[in-house]
Amino acid sequence: MDLKEEEILGELVENHWYYRSKAAALLRLAAPLHARRILDVGAGSGFFSRSLLANTGAQEAMCVDPCYQEERDELITGKPLWFRRDCDTTDADLLLMMDVLEHVEDDFGLLNSYVNKIPSGAYVMVTVPAFRFLWSGHDVFLGHYRRYSLEEVVGMLESTGLKLEQQCYYFGLVFPLGATMRLLGNLRRKQEDAPRSDLKQHNALTNGLLSLMCRMELPWFQYNRLAGLSVFCLARKR
Repeated sequence: MDLKEEEILGELVENHWYYRSKAAALLRLAAPLHARRILDVGAGSGFFSRSLLANTGAQEAMCVDPCYQEERDELITGKPLWFRRDCDTTDADLLLMMDVLEHVEDDFGLLNSYVNKIPSGAYVMVTVPAFRFLWSGHDVFLGHYRRYSLEEVVGMLESTGLKLEQQCYYFGLVFPLGATMRLLGNLRRKQEDAPRSDLKQHNALTNGLLSLMCRMELPWFQYNRLAGLSVFCLARKR
């Protein structure tokens, strides 16, 4: 997750509807893979690796992010979680890039470099923000270079030689609300206004309703090719 957003949410991040729902979608796709070793690139706080270690049979995880001020080790339910600024080749059988590629100018180069590091048969999970027409000060604040369509992500993954296993949008039920608020915000925002994140702490009722909508979507979200706030793609190295 983005460290800027963790600063906004603080200790409430685990209960925020957006991150709790994204972790649930990740678990739904990743749990059947029975991955044991995770490489989480651009991991930030390690939120998603922690979730997989706590809720699946994964035995270890390495979070890689050049922004770490120091390298450190932790234990999650007795399983090692390592925080490193970089890594060379790896025996990880699941590579995570959760909202990472939009942060770098050469997205294909970053993806391809890590695909080359993982062994054959390993899985790759990628999520990115969806649709360029939703570009706003939120993206500027977080240092994004772009937003993506599902077809763009699929094409990039296939260009590295990966075989697509799953491709879909998520946050489809909340998409009309999110898109409307984003577009209205763009109309109201003055050119001189400082960019800021749209992510914020909600009251319990709002957070609960949005969480409920996302839970209702979970059973069928992997079949959603139409629209959502996020792109989810799962691929495998041949």
